[in-house]
Amino acid sequence: MEGLPTTTKNERRWRSKNLQTSKPSLFMAFFSCVAWLYVAGRLWQDAENRTLLANLLKKNIEQRPKVLTVEDKLMVLGCKDLERRIAEVEMDLTLAKSQGYLKHQLQQNESSKNKILAVIGVYTGFGSYLNRNKFRGSWMPKGDALKKLEERGVVIQFVIGRSANRGDSLDRHIDEENNKTKDFFILDGHEEAQEELPKKVKHFFSTAVQNWDADFYIKVDDNIDIDLEGLIGLLERRRDQDSAYIGCMKSGDVVSEEGKLWYEPEWWKFGDEKSYFRHASGSLLILSKNLAQYININSASLKTYAHDDISVGSWMMGVQATYIDDNRLCCSSIRQDKVCSVA
Repeated sequence: MEGLPTTTKNERRWRSKNLQTSKPSLFMAFFSCVAWLYVAGRLWQDAENRTLLANLLKKNIEQRPKVLTVEDKLMVLGCKDLERRIAEVEMDLTLAKSQGYLKHQLQQNESSKNKILAVIGVYTGFGSYLNRNKFRGSWMPKGDALKKLEERGVVIQFVIGRSANRGDSLDRHIDEENNKTKDFFILDGHEEAQEELPKKVKHFFSTAVQNWDADFYIKVDDNIDIDLEGLIGLLERRRDQDSAYIGCMKSGDVVSEEGKLWYEPEWWKFGDEKSYFRHASGSLLILSKNLAQYININSASLKTYAHDDISVGSWMMGVQATYIDDNRLCCSSIRQDKVCSVA
C-alpha cells in the first residue's frame, strides 16, 4: 500500500526559505511596474499637452491679422482714387500760388483796385521798446500819418514773433502796445529769438505776401534810419522791374572759427576759399512780389544759414532773380544821397 508523500524536514526548510526570498522580489517588481505606469502616464500627458499647445499656436497664427503695407491699406479703404485727386489738387494749388492767387487775395482785390507799392517790415524784439519809440518819432509816421501813408500804398510795420512761452508777459506787452499803436506785424508761427533770425526773414516774406498785394517787400534792421521819401522814389522807379533783388550787394570771408563774430557753422559748404556768394546786405533788402511768392511757396524746403542775408542770397541763387546793386542802400556808406543810415 502506497502511502502519502512525505516531506522531510530539510525540504520544508528549503521551501520556507524560498518564500521568504521571493517577497522582496515581488515587492520590487510591483514597485517597478507602478513606476513605469507613472512615467508612461506623464509622458503621455506631456505629449498631449504639446499637441494641444501646438494646435493653439497654429490657430493663433492663422487668426493673426496680416501686416498691411500702405498700398494695401489704401486699397482696402478704397482711397486710391482719393490719393490721386489729392495729388492733383496740391499741384493745382502750387500752380495757383505761383500765379498770384494767394490767401486773402480775393478780399484785397475786391476792397482796393490799386496794388500797394511796398510793405516795409522793421525788425524788432521784446527788449526794443525804446528803439520803436525813437523810430515812431523820427522817420516812421504814427497814428493818422501812418494811415495816410498806407493810402499812398506804403505799409510800415514792426515785425516780431512770439515768445517761447506763449502767452507770457513778453507776448502780453507786445499785444498791449499793438492795441495802442496798431503798427505791429506779429508772426504767430515764429519764435522770437536771436538764433532764429534766419527763419524770421523766411516767415516775414512768406506771411507778408499772403497778407498784402504789393510790388515790393522790404526787410529793415532795427538799427537803421530811413529817408522814407527817398526810398519811395527809388521803388517807384523800379516798379516795373520783375524778379528784382535789390540792396547793397556784397560778399566776404566765411568765419569758420567757432566763438568769433559772424561764425558760420556750415562754413565747409562755401568751398576751399571760404568766401560768401554775392548777396544783399541784411540791413535793408528788397524783393519784388514774385520772389516773395517763391519763398512762400517753397518755404518748407528752403535752407537757412547762420545769417538772414546769407539765407536770402542762397535762395535767390536758385531762381532767375535780377540782382540790383544800389549804393544808396549801403546804410554805412558816406554817400549824401543814400536812403538809409545806421542809427
